[in-house]
Amino acid sequence: MTLRRIVFLMVFLAYGTASLCAPALDFAFFRDQVQPIFLKKRVGHARCVACHQHGSPPLQPLSPGAATWNEDQSRKNFEVWKQFVVPGEPMKSVMLLHPLAKDAGGDRFHAGGKHFPSQNDPEWQILAAWVNGQTNGGSK
Repeated sequence: MTLRRIVFLMVFLAYGTASLCAPALDFAFFRDQVQPIFLKKRVGHARCVACHQHGSPPLQPLSPGAATWNEDQSRKNFEVWKQFVVPGEPMKSVMLLHPLAKDAGGDRFHAGGKHFPSQNDPEWQILAAWVNGQTNGGSK
């Protein structure tokens, strides 16, 4: 085996298999557990949907009179928001870092404010569970 092949094999084993080990992101868990977080009213903060309905990353506009998204809108939300997470890596996922307080490990800025004071916040834990492959049935 040549040195080039050995190096390739080492790189593949180190990085190439990472995606094979990453958990799948579950649509139903996103729809049923994550999306309600985007709609929740919080004291001193706008609801996520208030900004992200017109901002980046976007959420689908709610249909007139609707309290939540329909199935098609939810799928579109899922397809967009999964691009802002690293499956299996909550602390590398922008979706979790932006709204997390800086002293709890979040990044420095989120235009909508810091919604989660710590990684122990129940809603932050739901987001992390989704990133870690949680399903509605409880399995990863």
